[in-house]
Amino acid sequence: MNKDLTQGAPHTVLWQYTLPLFVSVIFQQLYNIADSVIAGKFAGESALAAVGASYPITMILMAIAVGSNVGCSVVISRLFGARDFKAMKTAVSTTMIASLVLSLVLTVLGLAGTPALMHMLNTPEDIFADGSLYLAIYVGGFTFLFLYNVTTGIFSAMGDSKTPLYFLIGSSVGNIVLDYIFVRYFSWGVAGVAWATFIAQGVACVLALITLQFRIGRIQVEGHADLFSRRMLMQIARVAIPSILQQSFISVGNIFIQWLVNGFGSSVIAGYSAAVKLNTFGLTCFTTLGNGVSNFTAQNLGAGKEDRVRSGLRTGLVMAMIVCVPFVVCYTVFGGAFVGIFMENGSSGAALQTGVEFLRIVSPFYFVISVKLVADGVLRGSAAMVPFMIATFTDLILRVILAFILSGMLGSSTGIWLSWPIGWTVAMALSLYYYFRGVWRLRARTE
Repeated sequence: MNKDLTQGAPHTVLWQYTLPLFVSVIFQQLYNIADSVIAGKFAGESALAAVGASYPITMILMAIAVGSNVGCSVVISRLFGARDFKAMKTAVSTTMIASLVLSLVLTVLGLAGTPALMHMLNTPEDIFADGSLYLAIYVGGFTFLFLYNVTTGIFSAMGDSKTPLYFLIGSSVGNIVLDYIFVRYFSWGVAGVAWATFIAQGVACVLALITLQFRIGRIQVEGHADLFSRRMLMQIARVAIPSILQQSFISVGNIFIQWLVNGFGSSVIAGYSAAVKLNTFGLTCFTTLGNGVSNFTAQNLGAGKEDRVRSGLRTGLVMAMIVCVPFVVCYTVFGGAFVGIFMENGSSGAALQTGVEFLRIVSPFYFVISVKLVADGVLRGSAAMVPFMIATFTDLILRVILAFILSGMLGSSTGIWLSWPIGWTVAMALSLYYYFRGVWRLRARTE
């Protein structure tokens, strides 16, 4: 059901719109975590490390998909808010055609470059083969991943946060069941984890595309909407490319971080792999909240309602603080229990200690990064992409540089973890600075 985010009390509308997105994130992260949990429990610490070793590469692919999701979502939200449904239908079809072409090209390049990418990550020899196999299967299913993410972005742009939730619940449950069957009973190890994701994502993608086609077909417009528009593609690319770069730069930074981590051996890799999955769970929740604020901003700016954008930011900040509390408590107080979920009996104490240390250093600063991501939602929703990128790239560059410096000074992986809070704090200050300067209003008025 499409929802108009320009009507009703902003705090009520944003809560109702965002809550299904949060539930979607929970299910999405459950099956991402299930990959590592099942690999670690039933295939051993080396399998957990193998899945984790390729994680930065899979995150680059995910970054491209999510960046494209954001690009089309902002443009389609603006058109939906302005009631320009003919142009909106053209934007949808243009997005799907461009996404299909791009995803196929990246799949071919990824499959050809898998071994080189794993070598680039400084992957230890004892997990190289399994890590390469996992990455190759994951890349093979990238088109499903890409099209699914773009499709859910289109649903969200039209105010429908529930339809993506239904598909994600089915995909997540299916992925976890297949994970367990393939690894526990078929003994496929790392390959089983990858094939489970491939199949579950593929089914969800096909069903989402069919539903989108039906939904768009029901929207009546005067005349014929163009199937593809180069002008529309440029509008989408203007938001999508910076978003892709932002997401990709973070993933590239994580490649450098992973390279550093890999140098400390398989046990540290395994501990980091477990902790970073838990960390990603929290960050994805905050990012989802930012995306909700972004679509809310875009629709309301399309309707010329700037005051609602300010209310949306305030509501988003309150929601961010509420979401942060359980993550910070769980990870700082019960970090050992959460990291232990990924470990089989007999796993090294170093792996567990690494994961716990990471969470206790990083998670208290969720209160900081969540504020940045909410402010970023307003900047991105208004297409103020240059300030958005400046704040994000500052975080990335600081974290990478400090990770190398501090790990060298301390002679341990602890120095790597310390770089996160510093980068997040500086980036938050920049995002708030640009918001209060009003660059989002200026950008919206020049559209």
